[in-house]
Amino acid sequence: MEYKAKYITDDIKLSCYEDKFFKSDISFECHMLIWFISGETKIVQADATYLFKKGDIFLIPRNQLATIINYPKDGQPHKTVVMHLTADMLKNFYADLDVKPDVRHSQRIQYYNNHPLLESCLSSLIPYFEMQEIPQNIASLKITEAISILRAIDKGIDNVLANFEEPGKIDLAAYMEKNFMFNLPLEKFGYLTGRSLTTFKRDFSKIFNITPQRWLTKKRLELAHYQFVEKKMKPIEVCYEVGFENLSHFSYAFKKQFGYSPTELLAAKN
Repeated sequence: MEYKAKYITDDIKLSCYEDKFFKSDISFECHMLIWFISGETKIVQADATYLFKKGDIFLIPRNQLATIINYPKDGQPHKTVVMHLTADMLKNFYADLDVKPDVRHSQRIQYYNNHPLLESCLSSLIPYFEMQEIPQNIASLKITEAISILRAIDKGIDNVLANFEEPGKIDLAAYMEKNFMFNLPLEKFGYLTGRSLTTFKRDFSKIFNITPQRWLTKKRLELAHYQFVEKKMKPIEVCYEVGFENLSHFSYAFKKQFGYSPTELLAAKN
């Protein structure tokens, strides 16, 4: 895979994937505002799947688990402008505003189609990626502009951007049953459920009576089996969407669990 990135600052980049596809399981530490120049992205979450393409603009809230698969499209690379809306930047922005966010508000991906104000803001960044020296305050001004536009066109966005609470201790069993397909380090699962790694492992063992890794593998393979039988999906699609990183390893683990390979199962069903 050939990946190229150009930066104005660490918080604003032009991202380009030119190979067949790129897949990652991610929980972002800050909000991500993304504008599509070309290519296609499939984002799979526990309760929704999104497909974004050229011209689309969307915001991924922080601490949201997602499988992200980036594809080139129509002979063009997967190319996006990505803006990080960090907690420090947002705290400075909201410091003098009387905003009380509803922390119960759903932290879902926000889709803005090809909104002209946002598109104008983000497309205006393109010339800066070619400059050798960038004016020091340009990134801050552009991020402030983007936040201001978001607040103008989305009356509920303050509930997302002005919510600075960290994850609290939540129901571990319910969270893991919902999010087991995301291939993240156990430390990240611990953080997102309000636990240290040690506490996460201890609580997990008490609830499931098995190690986290063995439980995760079993659950992912059971989901894969369901996808094959009920949805007739291809092995390459299932492999990445249930939390595996390598098709050969997935096929080996699947056969070890069920006694037959994905291709053998699909052949029998057909």
